[in-house]
Amino acid sequence: MKFDGMLKEGTLKDKVIIVTGGGTGLGYSMSKYFLELGASVVITSRKEDVLENAKKELENDTGGRVHYVAGDVRNSEDVEKTISSTLDTFGKIDCLLNNAAGNFISPTEKLSTNAFDVVVDIVLKGTYNYSLLVGKYWIENNIKGTMLNITTTYAYTGSGYVVPSACAKGGVLTLT
Repeated sequence: MKFDGMLKEGTLKDKVIIVTGGGTGLGYSMSKYFLELGASVVITSRKEDVLENAKKELENDTGGRVHYVAGDVRNSEDVEKTISSTLDTFGKIDCLLNNAAGNFISPTEKLSTNAFDVVVDIVLKGTYNYSLLVGKYWIENNIKGTMLNITTTYAYTGSGYVVPSACAKGGVLTLT
């Protein structure tokens, strides 16, 4: 494997990282980089087929260890299942990357209240579900973990067509 990254090879050796929304997009790319740096990664999202394919690709591309757990960040029982499965598989959690997101690119007045709720629940509720439950695990076990929360510039400024996401990401900033 050719390593050409910003951080030193082996920087994350023996670390275990949970990545929400890790099967696609930014979460997938960050998971790949974490693996290249020596971490073991747990990817999670709602779609098991996407996770299964991502696991195979990530392991083939990096030679790293990937575990996946299908679940919904909005559901605390699914979050607990991911934490438990991670601990059963790797024995620890060193880092949490809250990356799962949803959005409807639409004028706000055309959104239903349900559409607004879905985005806020995935982005904000998903982030606090994972933050709270992984944080409690770290506190109970006296572990100095690392938590990364993905936001965006429009969380500060607001923006047309992405109001639910901007509101939710603003909440994530406050939580952080």
